[in-house]
Amino acid sequence: MSTGIRDSMHRLARRLLSAKHGLLLALCLGWAAMGLAAEATAPTEPALPGELVFGIVPQQSASTLARLWAPLLARLSKDTGIRLRFATAPDIPEFERRLAAGEYDVAYMNPFHYVVLHDKVGYRALVKEADKRLKGILVVAKESPIASLDEINGLELALPAPAAFAASVLPRATLRQMGIEANYRYVGSHDSVYLAVSRGFFAVGGGVMRTLKAQAPEVQDKLRILWQTPGHTPHAFAALPSVTDAASLKLISAFEALSGDDEGKAMLSALGFGALKQAKDSDWDDIRALKLGELPQTGADATVNSPADTPGL
Repeated sequence: MSTGIRDSMHRLARRLLSAKHGLLLALCLGWAAMGLAAEATAPTEPALPGELVFGIVPQQSASTLARLWAPLLARLSKDTGIRLRFATAPDIPEFERRLAAGEYDVAYMNPFHYVVLHDKVGYRALVKEADKRLKGILVVAKESPIASLDEINGLELALPAPAAFAASVLPRATLRQMGIEANYRYVGSHDSVYLAVSRGFFAVGGGVMRTLKAQAPEVQDKLRILWQTPGHTPHAFAALPSVTDAASLKLISAFEALSGDDEGKAMLSALGFGALKQAKDSDWDDIRALKLGELPQTGADATVNSPADTPGL
């Protein structure tokens, strides 16, 4: 092969190689640009809050609530990646005030609280007990001669607080419909009601089955159930509108997962709960149908005693 032909072939090969490299370079640059564009437009995972204040309605003493709820909140914190800080209040009326002020990011509240504060504050339902109907009860001392509601007429009744739904609102409404007049005394918590009746300070008291079963055996053994209300949608776990959708979904998933293993079931059982499931606002339409109005002001229809005002409590 002549030198001229060989040189021509080398020049052609170099041009082809150069063109190939250019094409590869163009393809690489294009792929890089596409990757950067995809990275820029891909949705980022919403940031979760570092901490949420978790309020618990004070049906029992603060020390009892802290002991019972601490394991559950620790589990939820681990599963969601959000630290949940336990909070309650000295009594139910103060808890209602703090709810209305938005002091709890997430709260366990009675159904009456929920329907009122959903409208006023914007609390959104997360979960509720799956197979629970909330029933209020009236208890008397085990040896009490009282056998019917008619015999309550004119007596003093110990109740937790004016807006304690099943333990106070429903019994008052029923007695009113029956024409039974009683003197209501509010003692601040379910625990205080049971202690007051068991010690003979009041003939009758209002509560719910879950808190009665949580009492020490020596208290339960001194009480019997006189009457219970019809069932209604139970307490709500609800969040302020400031809690993001991402955080709410994490919480719902973690709540529902509790009933999926033995540890979670034990935590729920310690609180008197069954499985929890995602809830929607309309689940509480049965409460709205009762047309209960606004949360009653403390002392609106009866004398209100703090636990310290009740002898021996």
